Amino acid sequence: MKVTKEQSAANRKALVDAAARLYRERGIAGVGLAEISREAGFTHGGFYGRFASKEELAAEACGEAFGVSMARLEAQLTRHDGDLTALLKRYFSAAHRDAPGAGCPMATLGVDAAREGGLLGQAMSDGIAGYLRAMASHRPDGTVLEQPTADDEARAIRTLTTMIGGVILARACAEAAPAMSDRILRTSLATTLASLSGASAAG
Repeated sequence: MKVTKEQSAANRKALVDAAARLYRERGIAGVGLAEISREAGFTHGGFYGRFASKEELAAEACGEAFGVSMARLEAQLTRHDGDLTALLKRYFSAAHRDAPGAGCPMATLGVDAAREGGLLGQAMSDGIAGYLRAMASHRPDGTVLEQPTADDEARAIRTLTTMIGGVILARACAEAAPAMSDRILRTSLATTLASLSGASAAG
């Protein structure tokens, strides 16, 4: 039976969504194509003909994860006039730390992108650039900029690097040292909010 374009697109998206979750949970090397296909409801052969390579699937999965994450960021910035408090509380939460498969792609796939380069590295770079652009363009005082200044870009980089680094470290020690993991989350949140509060006052 011939598959319609709509069904073909839906099948492709099912594979991408499954890959996006599994790759974030266990890394690119930790997940095989057969498992992704099964998760999406297909046989192993379902992968072929839809993607030229595993690299292409990984890059598309990374882009899909960024799309979801960016939508949350942009909604937060618009709804709260540049105030990231609510988003940051969710980001530095135990729930986010303990569910990498549904979380930030930068904190889960960043190391893979550095190792793999290529299409995945490009997808990661594009996603990071989008995040920094959105953060730099929305000041904590509610100002929205067409052209962010160097200070705005530095604020965005400081915020994002603390976010990613804090969650990576909290996950790394969550099992062996849960109290330290919780403390890293709390301190990272407080530090980021204090920095943004200072930036808002300075603005």
